[in-house]
Amino acid sequence: MGLSSAILSLQFALFAATAMSAPTATPKATGIRYLEIPDGAYSVVAEVRAKPGKERELREATLSLVAQVRAEPNNLLYFLHEDRETPGHFVFYEIFVSKADFEAHNATPHVRTWFAKLPELADGGVKVLRMEILGNLAGDES
Repeated sequence: MGLSSAILSLQFALFAATAMSAPTATPKATGIRYLEIPDGAYSVVAEVRAKPGKERELREATLSLVAQVRAEPNNLLYFLHEDRETPGHFVFYEIFVSKADFEAHNATPHVRTWFAKLPELADGGVKVLRMEILGNLAGDES
């Protein structure tokens, strides 16, 4: 048996041993669960697009928000996404306990600092959709 065949055999043996010893139970999920999101929670989808040539700078400025916003007391969920086909096109998905909590979020120093950078970095500012969560609770017909 050649060296490459021996390596392949060893890799297969390691894979088989790992697969057979892997736990069969589903790992316990962490973070907020659907039923823990309060009725009337305030959901927002927002988007911002970088000016040509400012994609990296806007990405860096925006990435720094993630940990800060997630640490806000009444932020339940905060995701930042970037369009894979259009670098510099960012979409946020956010859930706050209430509209007042979303408004307080927009007044925080870190968000205000980010907004102040947008005239230089963003093409057209932030577009915000203020959403209502439907069908979150079992049997919810809203």
